[in-house]
Amino acid sequence: MTEEEKYNGLNLPEIQNYPAYWYRILSKLFFIFTFGLGSVILSIIIFPVLRIFIHPKIKFQVQARKLVSASFRFFCFLMKIFHVSKLQTENPAAFKNFHSKIIVANHPSLLDFVYLMSLIPNADCIVSEKLKKNIIGGVVCQAYITNSMDFNLLCERCKKTLDQGNNIIIFPEGTRTPRQGTTSYKKGAARIALYCSKNIQPVFIGGSDKYGLGKHNPLWSYNHVEPYLYDLKLLEEIHIQDFAGLSETIAAKRITDLIHKKILEANETYKSNHPLCKTINNVI
Repeated sequence: MTEEEKYNGLNLPEIQNYPAYWYRILSKLFFIFTFGLGSVILSIIIFPVLRIFIHPKIKFQVQARKLVSASFRFFCFLMKIFHVSKLQTENPAAFKNFHSKIIVANHPSLLDFVYLMSLIPNADCIVSEKLKKNIIGGVVCQAYITNSMDFNLLCERCKKTLDQGNNIIIFPEGTRTPRQGTTSYKKGAARIALYCSKNIQPVFIGGSDKYGLGKHNPLWSYNHVEPYLYDLKLLEEIHIQDFAGLSETIAAKRITDLIHKKILEANETYKSNHPLCKTINNVI
């Protein structure tokens, strides 16, 4: 099975309403363009101005992340108005009140980061080095942590930002979740949690099938059955103290396995009771 077949394996019904389908395709392309344009404006106009007036760098980064969060909330609001994508979560205030937590989630689509950041104004994030060469590279370099640095230095950066009350978002799969099956979870999130002595908050991202926003999906592809739905579920928190006394290697493996188990169980539960959507992402 090729990588494209692996990620695009779930077939959707035939298109019944072509005007609606093309409206959503064009809307998707419009929002991709808008997101890119907004990133460029933030990185080359707004952030440089902020850096003139806000010192030191740590204070600038706090304000920059809050600004990104507010921008993402507006972006998500526009997607909802245009019936492209919408958010469903039982307790949005809980996300806003997170402090010093490591937030881990499955990663079915391009918008997972956007929705999580829109809900969590004081969130840092570990992002791929590849994004520095992307259109959002200017934002990434100035406000977030890239995974290219030495792991011990990365842990120190994470501890510093967590001790300041910020949160860190990590996608432990290291890539987007396939539409069928699952990928292995990397131990990075667990090792950082152990180093920083901070608890882990798992989040399950459910909702409708994210075809069109997943890995290897063609640019013009879309879930033509319904608009994208993001249904975010807070799972039971993992307390790092429960693994005290274990060696780092064993503790990291057990924590990683527990994260994986919690998210898979949430996925199974979601598949059995999903009245809000006609299609489901990450079908196993």
